Amino acid sequence: MTDAISPAEDNVYRARLLEGMARAVAAKGYADTTIADIVREASVSRRTFYENYADKAECLIALYEVASGNAIAVLRAAMDPHSDWQAQVEQAMAAYFGVLARNPVLLRTLFIDILGLGTPGLAARRRANQQLADLMLDVVNNRPGERKRKAPLQPMMAMAVVGGINEMVLQAIEQGRAGGLQDLVEPSAALLRAAISAEF
Repeated sequence: MTDAISPAEDNVYRARLLEGMARAVAAKGYADTTIADIVREASVSRRTFYENYADKAECLIALYEVASGNAIAVLRAAMDPHSDWQAQVEQAMAAYFGVLARNPVLLRTLFIDILGLGTPGLAARRRANQQLADLMLDVVNNRPGERKRKAPLQPMMAMAVVGGINEMVLQAIEQGRAGGLQDLVEPSAALLRAAISAEF
């Protein structure tokens, strides 16, 4: 990083590069996207790219983490603390799948291409999955004003639900149904209900 770029400017450049990456990937897919495509979409220089990211893969991981964070923020915002947890989960999943379905090409990149980046990509996926599982545990087990559940949702079961949901999304992508992710709301909610009612 050069001394001429302040932290605030650096953040602006990073944001522009991630937006450029998202637009390039949405238009061409990750495999066909080049550094030249990214910097053109971001309206920055190639030098600026390399001052912020080592390569295209590192930029994709950063995009994945930002996109995952945004999706989880939408999920949280969709929850109504005055409704029961089952209604909350369905509302949140509808919002979550709505965000994912907005850009099918980018969705494919974030769910499939990220896994082709090896250990760093897998680690980014694991972090995102853990955030979803933690949110699920919080909604189900820590309802304000309610007694603790006698049989709380267990962390491993929450992760199993997240994994199941991811597999349903992957199947929808592979079958060309990325625009219809709302169809996954009910089976996803049913999967969570089954995990909660399971005997340990």
